[in-house]
Amino acid sequence: MFEAFFTFPFLQQALLAGLVVGMVCPIVGVFLVVRRLSLIADTLAHVALSGVAAGLFLQKTVSALQGVSPVYVGMAFSVAGAFFVEHLRRIFRSYPDLSLPILLSAGTALAAVLISLADGFNGDVFGYLFGSLIAISRADLTIVLLVGAVVLATVVLLYKELFFLSFDEEGAAVAGIPRRAIHAVFVVFVAAVIGVAMNIVGLLLVSSLITLPVAAALQMARSFKQVFVYAVGFSELAVLGGLVLSYVLDLATGGVIVLLAAAILLLVLVAKRFGVVPHP
Repeated sequence: MFEAFFTFPFLQQALLAGLVVGMVCPIVGVFLVVRRLSLIADTLAHVALSGVAAGLFLQKTVSALQGVSPVYVGMAFSVAGAFFVEHLRRIFRSYPDLSLPILLSAGTALAAVLISLADGFNGDVFGYLFGSLIAISRADLTIVLLVGAVVLATVVLLYKELFFLSFDEEGAAVAGIPRRAIHAVFVVFVAAVIGVAMNIVGLLLVSSLITLPVAAALQMARSFKQVFVYAVGFSELAVLGGLVLSYVLDLATGGVIVLLAAAILLLVLVAKRFGVVPHP
């Protein structure tokens, strides 16, 4: 069972990509959850889905673009969606959260129309929605590693600013921290993480990997830094278990990963309820 992951190149690529995704998803998720911005991940995932659908449609209709992967189109849409979220937040200054359901509904509707134009749902679309072990190419793995390294380095460099913004946004502004610029950069990185995670977890489930391990970590951690440690640990456990089980049982990769993440959260809550896990 485990030998296959050291024998077949496509499983090795999926494993390495999964480890990176399992690390960066909860790292950005901690800041999203603490700032009560979890819906951004779901919104950008649906925008990315419309990009994937656009990529599939272009492959069907434009012969010159048949070699362009829908994943890259989805990533481009997700990053563009991040900028559009910020633009809508400035338009609806009194109701900034309104930008998210607007973009989410528009992205979902556009995806539905484009998928219909691209011959409807098929195996490729299912993989983009729920993840696939065989979808990670060497080029995809390179992008996953690059995005993971950039996101991790940026979080380390801007940790103090992101921490300040997470708990006292007004105080951060008074202290001279460029909150709009940092927030915009962070949202773009969230979009990039969603883009690289789509092949492993699937676009409909990627927001769950961003939030569920963080929710479990918040029940156990005694400090903000411990939240990162627990969240990454829970996420990697879910990803590794999900990759193995999905291969052995021939199930949707993202579905198994997220079910394991939900099971970990449930176990933590039950353990905390019965005193096995001390209150932080």
